[in-house]
Amino acid sequence: MTSSAPGPVPPAAGEFAPAPAADDSLAADLRRTAAEFGLALPAPEEKGERSVEFRDADGRRVTVIALRAEPGYRVRCGRQGASLAAGTTEDLAAVARAVAAWMGGAGLERTRVAAPFIRFRPWALDHEREPFDQVELAWRHKLDRFHMLPGRRRPHVEALVEAAHAQPALRRLMPVTSHFVLWFSTRVNHPYERVGYAIDPQGDGQYVVRDLGEVIACTTTPEEAVALAVAALPEGTGPAH
Repeated sequence: MTSSAPGPVPPAAGEFAPAPAADDSLAADLRRTAAEFGLALPAPEEKGERSVEFRDADGRRVTVIALRAEPGYRVRCGRQGASLAAGTTEDLAAVARAVAAWMGGAGLERTRVAAPFIRFRPWALDHEREPFDQVELAWRHKLDRFHMLPGRRRPHVEALVEAAHAQPALRRLMPVTSHFVLWFSTRVNHPYERVGYAIDPQGDGQYVVRDLGEVIACTTTPEEAVALAVAALPEGTGPAH
């Protein structure tokens, strides 16, 4: 007769069975920290051990990312698809306070009072009071991308986006960038519909204006390149829809 496999051996007297592994995910760390400070956080949506997201039915969103290259956490606050504020801190309690404030219904200024590491640009306050349309919001996000690190390391690209946004004819169109080349669309969603010229900012500070790959001009300032793009727009172009 075949003998059955032996069952688990109980611990001997004076010994203890090993404890279950502790949950060391970012979500668990946040739960423990929030409980320690008496903060109420909604149930998170885990994106792995290093990232977690909080959402509600009102369109509020907070994303928390544990940084890899340096100690600390990156926090992004948004609402209704708009990224409005962000900040980096090494203090997990400050992260929990930011999440609790924003997801609890606080506005930008009250969230910054609760968590001073949170930063936002003046346009975000304007949007909070009276929401921008989808095109203007895309421009603001594009400007922020190059105003803050790591995009801030490319000031010639930031200058180009600012110069294009200053032109009413272009500001009515959807801004699209690919490898820092700026072009414009009459559609707000994919698939984009390209119109007019594209402007390619060069590492040496010059700006190449192209029409479907053909070089039209090379300028030394973003304003000159943008003026050529405006002049090339077909009559009656825009607004993007």
